[in-house]
Amino acid sequence: MLTITNFSKTYAGGKKAVDNLSLTVHAGEIMGFIGHNGAGKTTTLRAVAGILDFTEGEIIIDGHSVKDEPVAAKQVTAFLPDNPDLYEFLTGIKYLAFIADIYGISKDVREERIRKYADAFELTGALGSPIGGYSHGMKQKLAVISALIRAPRLLILDEPFVGLDPQAAFVLKGFLREICAAGGAVFFSTHVLEVAEKLCDRIAIIKGGRLVKMGTTASVVGDESLEQVFLELAQEGGAHA
Repeated sequence: MLTITNFSKTYAGGKKAVDNLSLTVHAGEIMGFIGHNGAGKTTTLRAVAGILDFTEGEIIIDGHSVKDEPVAAKQVTAFLPDNPDLYEFLTGIKYLAFIADIYGISKDVREERIRKYADAFELTGALGSPIGGYSHGMKQKLAVISALIRAPRLLILDEPFVGLDPQAAFVLKGFLREICAAGGAVFFSTHVLEVAEKLCDRIAIIKGGRLVKMGTTASVVGDESLEQVFLELAQEGGAHA
């Protein structure tokens, strides 16, 4: 579903945010992407989503090159940034209708999906109100719904559980599994290691822009907890592929 090959990104001033990263996310799986702040997670996710230009390496989503076929790649992808910008002057329902229009979702299908997800996240009663009056958690739920109504083949999430209450986080986990059951895939970054350990099929750990560990959750964790593995890797000097 997603193949990243020899991807590197250097920002103006010479800072190399990501260094020769290669990884694959298969259809039907949830891949967790873990690393400290500044490790290169968000840079990678934004490049996959087609928001950040890059010249080194290749990113393929469901057979479409992000560089050469950006529209085709984005049509099967939904990206939820860690701090999504919403049009606060719109009501929740008008924002969702706007997103549905962009992705060409028919009236019947969008109504069914909006009803399903808004009810699940207990947001239906607020959809007629301006987004500017929403709490942070409500805005996060609306952003999640706007991604889910697209029925993406690949869902990319940057710290999706920050700002969600435990009930909403539980509901989101169920919907991530639903995407995978339908043949899609999920690629998300998180600081919440317990969530990654319980939810992910595979895990990739990035340090200083380089991939330092990747594999099934069981093989990465071994006899330790993911927290122990992560802390040990953080303390090791230098990164290795």
